[in-house]
Amino acid sequence: MIFEKLFRRAPSRIAGEKLYEAAIGQARQVAFYADLGAPDTVEGRFELYTLHVVLVLHRLKGQGAVAAETAQGLFDAYVQALDDALREMGVGDLSVGKKMRKLGEAFYGRAKAYQAALEQGDHAALAALIGRTVYADQDDTAADRLADYVQRSAELLPTLGLDDILAARLAWPEIVR
Repeated sequence: MIFEKLFRRAPSRIAGEKLYEAAIGQARQVAFYADLGAPDTVEGRFELYTLHVVLVLHRLKGQGAVAAETAQGLFDAYVQALDDALREMGVGDLSVGKKMRKLGEAFYGRAKAYQAALEQGDHAALAALIGRTVYADQDDTAADRLADYVQRSAELLPTLGLDDILAARLAWPEIVR
């Protein structure tokens, strides 16, 4: 009984993990890769995972203490998944910390840039950012369509009730092919 209480995970952590799974499930949609030309590589998937996590974090921002705790749980699940992925790819224990720091810096930089573009409603800046990150300055002809999807996501997520968001009942717009 005592051990159950000691090792029980916080509700915000559980909610964060469910939100992470929902965001990643959306980021894995084949249409992003097949129709919008997002690179189906480790880097390309990192970019789409990050983009969807940022969209959910953007929705939770300023929604009170429970939402803030859940946002932290989401971020923790994201970081843990990155750590796990590095280890599965064979990155040694001594190198994981350095790589995680670089990934963390990449996440914060992208999150800040995405937040700014979304808050300003600047479609051109968002498309340019997506061209640099998701498409890595390669064939980014679909960056404008992906930016449209991101803006529609940022508009749709706030229409969902906070209880639905916290329960990981997310709705995403159609991926226009």
